[in-house]
Amino acid sequence: MSEKKMGLAARLRDEKALALVRSAEEAAEIIKDGMTVGVSGFTPSGYPKAVPLALAERAKGGEKIKIDLYSGASVGPEIDAALTEAGVIKKRLPYHTNATIRGKINEGEVEYIDMHLSQSTQYVNYGMLNKIDVAIVEGLAITEEGHIIPTTAVGNAPAFIKNADQVIVEINLKKPMSLEGMADIVLLDNPPNRKPIGICNPADRIGMPYMECGFDKIAAVVITDMQDKTRPLGEVDDASKEISNNIIKFFDREVASGRLTNSLLPLQSGVGSVANAVLYGLCDSEYENLTCYTEVVQDSMLDLLRSGKANMASTTALSPSPAALEEFLDEVDFFRDKIILRPQEISNNPEVVRRLGVIAMNTAIEADIYGNVNSTHIMGSKMMNGIGGSGDFSRNGAITIFSTPSTAKGGKISSIVPMVSHVDHTEHEVMVLVTEQGYADLRGLSPKERAVKIIENCAHPDFKEELMSYFKRACDSSALHTPHILTEALSWHSRYLDTGSMLEE
Repeated sequence: MSEKKMGLAARLRDEKALALVRSAEEAAEIIKDGMTVGVSGFTPSGYPKAVPLALAERAKGGEKIKIDLYSGASVGPEIDAALTEAGVIKKRLPYHTNATIRGKINEGEVEYIDMHLSQSTQYVNYGMLNKIDVAIVEGLAITEEGHIIPTTAVGNAPAFIKNADQVIVEINLKKPMSLEGMADIVLLDNPPNRKPIGICNPADRIGMPYMECGFDKIAAVVITDMQDKTRPLGEVDDASKEISNNIIKFFDREVASGRLTNSLLPLQSGVGSVANAVLYGLCDSEYENLTCYTEVVQDSMLDLLRSGKANMASTTALSPSPAALEEFLDEVDFFRDKIILRPQEISNNPEVVRRLGVIAMNTAIEADIYGNVNSTHIMGSKMMNGIGGSGDFSRNGAITIFSTPSTAKGGKISSIVPMVSHVDHTEHEVMVLVTEQGYADLRGLSPKERAVKIIENCAHPDFKEELMSYFKRACDSSALHTPHILTEALSWHSRYLDTGSMLEE
């Protein structure tokens, strides 16, 4: 047996799998015009690469092919950029972060369904969406029974496999076999047969280390060695540091009041540089024995585990920066008993989030003076990325925190506005709002009380006086529960679109 075949034997554990090995081009031929395709991956982690690139080449060669594309969350450029540039994607859900597809969505060339990530699994399982014709899934290995061991992300892959007519498996040799055993896979029955989810602690394991499939569904196996194109994280700037410091000040007050202990509650943190900076602050804090019940593990969460500040992270994806990914893959043995990879229907499940009492920390594009948050749309109309999993956690967490720098575009845009241009998270679920200026604890406050606290604690000085003027004039001119001047409420956004700045001249 050749050395390559000996290596494959550890990953393809039955002759049936070896017999299904095909080139990426041959596997891509399975996908036809008009199909609905589900891909593994959650953030640019654990997603297929070779087959989507081969499919894009088919379309570039002149073949007409349009598909609806479902994923767990965002994926890498081999999917969203390559397939968009080739004109392959007709409809996309439930989340993305790619500039190429973002442009086509906002130009109206790609239809986009922005969904709460935990609900996207249910929509597939309930048959509310198109039947999945083909699932393309990255795997570490295929077991003797034809089940698939995931790599660095789980996402919606188990549900896609369950519901697909055919499955294409990309076995990625770049991912070390030491990842095996990190996954904890369980599928939920549809109502009325659904049972309680038996997770009472982030460390609880309730499933199997593989995704059920079977050789009857596997149509092709493609061998690859392509690394995930995870995104580099921005430098932790001064504003992010201050946001982190302000969140820790809030935690300190909660501990002093007796509402939290020095181990806090299980932490959830969104994706991106600001979210990453928030957790970095905890690495240098007095807090210890932390746990995480989240959807994505980034650099700072890995450092929390390395430092011993945190002892467990439950997630659906590992998505560190490129440099941190290389370090992680060399240290998998250290992290094996500290990280659990779950399907996003479990990692983001409202039942578990509520039971564990998660502290949900997510980022906003803008917030208004009453605490409503826009996390998806620029100036009310242009899609940025999507709501992702923020709503899954914010609506069910014990404490819900949203953070944003107080200004954007070099100070021309205020992130605190009279009325948000699009609402993703209503005032009813936003408990704490944080900027580099300070934090506003909104719990137990009426709308008018929230407005004063947000303006005083979170708004940038360049906009604070005008915000307070708007609020006072609204109180003088309208009903006094949630005062607004409707002819002015969105005038800040209109001013920016007309002049390039929200600042009054």
